[in-house]
Amino acid sequence: MKSRLVLLISIVAVLVAGGLAGRHYWAMFVGGENNVADIGGPFTLVDHTGKTVTNADFHGNLSLVYFGYTYCPDVCPTALSGIAESLETLADGADQITPIFITIDPERDTPEAMADYVEVFHPRLVGLSGSVDQVTAAARAYRVFFAKVQEKDSDPEDYLMDHSAYTYLMDRQGKFLMHFPHGADPVQMAQDIAQYL
Repeated sequence: MKSRLVLLISIVAVLVAGGLAGRHYWAMFVGGENNVADIGGPFTLVDHTGKTVTNADFHGNLSLVYFGYTYCPDVCPTALSGIAESLETLADGADQITPIFITIDPERDTPEAMADYVEVFHPRLVGLSGSVDQVTAAARAYRVFFAKVQEKDSDPEDYLMDHSAYTYLMDRQGKFLMHFPHGADPVQMAQDIAQYL
């Protein structure tokens, strides 16, 4: 009987702790009085043509924003392929959307590397890089987690990047509208995006 009571108290404690952690995360993710997600904001980066750009350069169109890196083995290629497929599904409406890929690995992802990479996925995909500080600031504005993962005694250039994998839909002034989780169905994405065109 006593062991069951201890187990019950332990379960309740875990649920309460989990609920508080989830609430804290949600408070970080969502801000403002109207529960509008606090995602996005000013950034200054370099596009894949070598031109310095800011977030304001993308105003006027909707934006699909994804953070990743060119050495990513599978998550990033899957996400970018999904973005490309959703744009193809939207057909003419896709002209109102700018797809943006922001690296979280600026040490390797130079503008030249980004140029070679983005052309594989979609002709209108914009690749953005910059200094470590610039990329970190952009990632923070979008609440993106990233961290270098390196095996012990491995080559310093041989590492992976752990990162969150959301695609953000931003409005024509760069304000957050919604996000898509990794593996989202591109057709459903297109349908969700279409309501904002």
